[in-house]
Amino acid sequence: MSRVKLDSLRENIRKVFLGDRRAVDLLLVGLIARGHVLIEDVPGVGKTVLARALARSIDCKFSRIQLTPDLLPSDVLGVSIFNNQTQTFDFKPGPVFANIVLADEVNRTTPRTQSALLEAMSEEQVSMDRQTFVLERPFMLVATQNPFEFEGTYHLPENQMDRFLVKVQVGYPDRRSEQKILTTQPGRGALEQLKPVMSGKDVVELQDSLSSVKLDAAILDYIMDLVEATRESDDLRLGVSPRGALALAQAAQASALLDGRDYVTPDDVKSIFNAVCGHRVLGKSYLQNGDGGGIDVILKKILDETPAPR
Repeated sequence: MSRVKLDSLRENIRKVFLGDRRAVDLLLVGLIARGHVLIEDVPGVGKTVLARALARSIDCKFSRIQLTPDLLPSDVLGVSIFNNQTQTFDFKPGPVFANIVLADEVNRTTPRTQSALLEAMSEEQVSMDRQTFVLERPFMLVATQNPFEFEGTYHLPENQMDRFLVKVQVGYPDRRSEQKILTTQPGRGALEQLKPVMSGKDVVELQDSLSSVKLDAAILDYIMDLVEATRESDDLRLGVSPRGALALAQAAQASALLDGRDYVTPDDVKSIFNAVCGHRVLGKSYLQNGDGGGIDVILKKILDETPAPR
């Protein structure tokens, strides 16, 4: 049943997002693995449409935060307001209290407001006024951002980048798909008419089933070999953290589940290696880290030089 619902979810998103199909699969990997997804690319390629299509395909609470330079942490998390009748402060939850949260243009707000999301992303809870509020499952943050060299952007700090399970680059659609976008404009009518194909409860059950996907000892050794190779690489000054290693294992399990298998293969690890690790490592030169292309080359070299189990 999980495979049928997953296929329905994937196809429902593809009704309105006509770009790279790989981007849809990576978004679903993040959902299945209880992770958060960062979608980065130039303006106008469908980042927001992709995130909204996921939200509309699941019958749960959705909120959108348009990040701007003047946004405060309280605008995201919520605020306590004094109640004259009870003479106490009542907490009014912010937009982060939803099942799927779209943080649009996350790198256009200040580091202070960006940091307000860290606890929610790591622990699925919010601490305010000496109280802790647990976020309802499923909880997933989908953030979009323009490349940091664009005007009016703040570079996301490494500790926040490490909270995202995968980073997705949408890219330009092929010619045929773009022609279809021009004629149907799916981001308008089709997106608004999109119906849910999965409930929030279904998503939680799907996420809980991830632990049943087998990770063979040889696959675990392969993951560790790749992680250690990033830490020992002469081309990198920062390798993959233990959190990143865990993310790689969970994303590989989610990739297997998305393909209808209850076991992980080396190809599952290879297919998501760059998406999971590319934003967690730093090149030794600024340009390598800045344009992203250099990091992809380095990680591909690591993949090519690290023997995979047979």
